[in-house]
Amino acid sequence: MKIIRGLVNNLIVHIHSLKRRIWTSRLKRKAMEYTEPVYVGGPSIFSGEIYLGKNCNFNGMIIAGEGIVRIGNNFHSGVECMMITQNHDYNDGNAIPYGDKYHLKQIEIGDNVWIGNRVTLIGDLKIGEGAIVAAGSVVVKDVPPLAIVGGNPAKVIKYRNKDHYYKLKEQKMFH
Repeated sequence: MKIIRGLVNNLIVHIHSLKRRIWTSRLKRKAMEYTEPVYVGGPSIFSGEIYLGKNCNFNGMIIAGEGIVRIGNNFHSGVECMMITQNHDYNDGNAIPYGDKYHLKQIEIGDNVWIGNRVTLIGDLKIGEGAIVAAGSVVVKDVPPLAIVGGNPAKVIKYRNKDHYYKLKEQKMFH
C-alpha cells in the first residue's frame, strides 16, 4: 500500500510539473518580450500585448483583453487573479447594453510588486514599485510606490517601511 501511495504521489508531482511547464511555455509564446526566469505555477490564460521583466511569477492569472500589460522585475501574483485590458463601448456603441467596439486599456506594474489571491486589476492604471495589493482587492486607479492597498475599490491601507525596502533592494534580496 505504501508503495502504491508513493507511486501515486510521484505521478501527481510529475503531472503538476508538466502543467507548470505548459503554462509557462504558453506565456513565453504570447509575451511580446520577457526576461528569464518566468514562472507560471497555476492555471493561466494570457491575451493582449504582454511585456515582462525578469523573475515574473504567476500562480493563476487571466489577462483578458487586447490592451497592453507591462510588468517589471520580481513580480509575484497569488491565485485566481485577473487583469482586464479592454472595455465594451457602452456610451457611443451601436446597441444596448453595449456596442460592438472596444476601448483598449493599459496596465503598468513596477518592479517588486506582489498581488495577493483573487485580485482584479482594471486598466488604465499603474502600480508603483514595491507596492502590495491585498487579497480580494479590485484596483481601478493608480497605486503609489511602496503602498499597501486593499478593498473594493482598493485604497491605501499603509506604506511599506521605505528604509528597509531600499536596504533589501540594494542587497539584491529578491524572492
